[in-house]
Amino acid sequence: MFGKKEKKIIITFHTMAESIAFENECKKLVNVKELGRLIPVPREISSGCGISWCAPLDKRSEIEHILENNSLEWEAVHEIEI
Repeated sequence: MFGKKEKKIIITFHTMAESIAFENECKKLVNVKELGRLIPVPREISSGCGISWCAPLDKRSEIEHILENNSLEWEAVHEIEI
């Protein structure tokens, strides 16, 4: 009934504006679908705005590069199975 869980990168944000700004930067740089998508924050994590970015584990370095080199604000980067 349910699919196999996979380890993913989850980036949490303090505000909805920060999560949208991150998504917009991803859209400018690459095919955004390769880097993930916005999702509700998984229950295992708590976050300020309730929206997070979910990405494949192998995209962690690209994600961190986008966060750090575009003056974006974020709360935390998590690795969890979802």
